[in-house]
Amino acid sequence: MITIAIAEDHQALIDGIQSYLEFEDDIKIVGQANDGEVLLDIVAKKRPKLVLCDIRMPKMDGIEATQQITKEFPDTKVIAFTMFDQEEAIRQMLSAGAKGYILKNSSLQVVLEAIRTVAKGNTYYDKKVHLPSSKKNTSKSVLSSREKEILTLIGKGNTSLEIANQLFIGKSTVDTHRKNMIRKLELSGTGELIRYAVEKKYDF
Repeated sequence: MITIAIAEDHQALIDGIQSYLEFEDDIKIVGQANDGEVLLDIVAKKRPKLVLCDIRMPKMDGIEATQQITKEFPDTKVIAFTMFDQEEAIRQMLSAGAKGYILKNSSLQVVLEAIRTVAKGNTYYDKKVHLPSSKKNTSKSVLSSREKEILTLIGKGNTSLEIANQLFIGKSTVDTHRKNMIRKLELSGTGELIRYAVEKKYDF
């Protein structure tokens, strides 16, 4: 029997997965959590074979939760279940010990396939994600120290004006740094930069 805990801050998504998996004779959901702290408590008490783990969760994010699960409960395997498909998010989850990585917009059949694959001791990566290349520079090597400082503040939800006030620089200077980061990181625009910053903040 493949016992599973699901960690996801949207309860409706948990309910959907549970409804789909309840007809599988070899799978049993033993716990569900809406934040990382509750997930760790479930893993400690239930010792599931697998955890489907979101990255962005309250109280404790999925990367930190995965690190602790891997360290304290090595028999429990983690599959990242997330909307983030950028390389940095993938890199951090895999570094934390995740054995699989699937996207929320994939079919439930993919979820099932990932569960069975990882339960057998293999790894599983959603066909929609591009695995990190060791040759590609990360923002740590591409960005200046000031740009990394601004990226951190963007990831925390600050506007350009708020960042300017905190760093005692002009708003136009912040905007220039934003444009330079978009160019250096080969992103498509401001929306992509914000998304990248939110994912990247887990590494700061």
